[in-house]
Amino acid sequence: MAGEDSFGKIMSELRSKRNQRNIEGMKRFGISDKNTLGIPIPVLRSIAKREGRDHDLAVRLWKSGVHEARILATMVEDPENVTSKQMDEWTNDFDSWDVCDQCCGNLFGDTKYAYSKVYEWSRSDREFVKRAGYAMICAITVHDKDAGDRKFTGFFPVIRKGATDERNFVRKAVNWALRQIGKRNRALNAMAIKEAEAIAKMDSKSARWIAADALRELKSESVKRRISNRALPRKLKKQ
Repeated sequence: MAGEDSFGKIMSELRSKRNQRNIEGMKRFGISDKNTLGIPIPVLRSIAKREGRDHDLAVRLWKSGVHEARILATMVEDPENVTSKQMDEWTNDFDSWDVCDQCCGNLFGDTKYAYSKVYEWSRSDREFVKRAGYAMICAITVHDKDAGDRKFTGFFPVIRKGATDERNFVRKAVNWALRQIGKRNRALNAMAIKEAEAIAKMDSKSARWIAADALRELKSESVKRRISNRALPRKLKKQ
């Protein structure tokens, strides 16, 4: 359990690493400079490795409101201790795309609530909550190694529904989710290409951008090489 002294020392360490140049660079990528220290992710990962899993520390770090402390919280939190309520509370605090993506990739994708939160959050009207729904799809494609293809094709209606959202951080996450599914294996690549082609026909500028960008990568030689040695199932596994 992290005591107040441990939390205080970590916060002091983070503040000592504040880098204004990095903060300015982050602003150019759409990250607010409010409560931001400009600490690179590898530095945060090294601190997380040193500290280990600690639920109490994670909660304290998140409540600090400091950008990098919140990312660190996603690295030291134990997925086994995360509740559905905690996930919703943290997601409602998202104010930047990188905290959203780090939280889903580092932590939420490993929880037992991962799949249900895709469907729940993707229906939200709030930009970063909705983004989290699609970032969760990306996290699941990485973390759930044993999932059958049907679990991923089940996300296609969610992707199609989000494709008309014109907000930049939402449409980019929708695009990302479609590309990640299509890079999982040969069968899903073919189905993701078909889905992208359907999205391209939608009467939406956002949808057309999502489709064009996804098709560019999913049909690329680099992706073909990456998935060429992966097994092509005779039929979709039922899950």
